[in-house]
Order: sequence, then structure tokens, then C-alpha cells
Amino acid sequence: MRYDEEHKAKTRQRIIEEAAKRFRRDGVNATSVQTLMKALKLTHGGFYGHFTSKDELIDEALRYCLLEIGAVTPVSLTGDRPLPEFIQRYLSTVHRDEPARGCIFPTVSAELGQRGAAHPATDQALLARLGQLGEHLPDSQDAVLVLSTLVGALVLSRGVADPKLSDHILDAARSALLELLEAKSSGAQC
Repeated sequence: MRYDEEHKAKTRQRIIEEAAKRFRRDGVNATSVQTLMKALKLTHGGFYGHFTSKDELIDEALRYCLLEIGAVTPVSLTGDRPLPEFIQRYLSTVHRDEPARGCIFPTVSAELGQRGAAHPATDQALLARLGQLGEHLPDSQDAVLVLSTLVGALVLSRGVADPKLSDHILDAARSALLELLEAKSSGAQC
């Protein structure tokens, strides 16, 4: 049975969305094409009617994650106190506990680097986020520092078994970043 182009496009989008969720929650290596397609009640062979390889899917899922990240952390930094609000939300227990809906960097950055298969989409995503942060900071190095601290703290908080230690990691990173912003805003407007 042949499907029309609209059906094919919707199916492709479903695959991308499910992959994005699984890549954030489980990682790229732990998400096999077979498992992914089975979860969508599609055939493993049908995957190749939509993508030439898993690498193509990785690129598409990373791009999608950039658009969909607002589920837990805001995509744009707007409001009265955009950067402090972003930091509060990023280093929240909700974001820690729901990786499938959050930022992709904590889950896939190290994994893609270890595979020797970093993707241009990762660079694009990182540069876009640094650009957003940089709009609210006086120095571009500060954007790198803030993002690195956010991602690192989230990774560590997810990687420990003790809930109190996990909360402490989030609290300490949040406090340090907010203090940094306060110090920077005293010297220059954020």
C-alpha cells in the first residue's frame, strides 16, 4: 500500500519527535532504530523510507530539540528578569527529573563526542543558545561559562543516587550563577 506525501511527512515527523524524546531521555546509543520504530508501531524497514541513516535522524532530532526545548526551559529569554528566570527553570528539579522534555545538551554532548560523530546540528544548537545568553551578558565568555555550568550541574544532578546531593548540586550552581549575574549587573547592565 502506497501512502500519500502528507501521510509520509506526518510519519517522518512522528519519528523525529519520538527520537528527540528518547535521545534526551536515554541517549543516542541506547536508542536503536528498531526500538524507536517499534514504539511507534512501525516497521524497522520502514525507517529507511524516511531517513538514509540513523545519523540523518540524529541531525533532524537535534534540530527539532532546539525548537521544542521550551517544554521545560524557555527557548527565548524574555520577561523582566530573563536570565535569572532561565537559570531558575533550567536548574529546576522538574528539568532534572524530566530529561525527555528538556535540553538535549546534558544527554548527548558527551555521547556524540565519544562516538567521534559530533554533528553540525549540535554546533548550530550550541551557538544559538550561546547567542541567546550572550544578549543578556556583557562578555561572550560569560555566556560560555553560564551554559557550561548549567549543563554540567544538570548532568551531575542526574548522575547521583542521593536526592539531597542532587538537590544540593542544583542549588549550588543556581546560587553561584545568580551571584555572578548580580555582580555583573552591578558593573554593567545585563
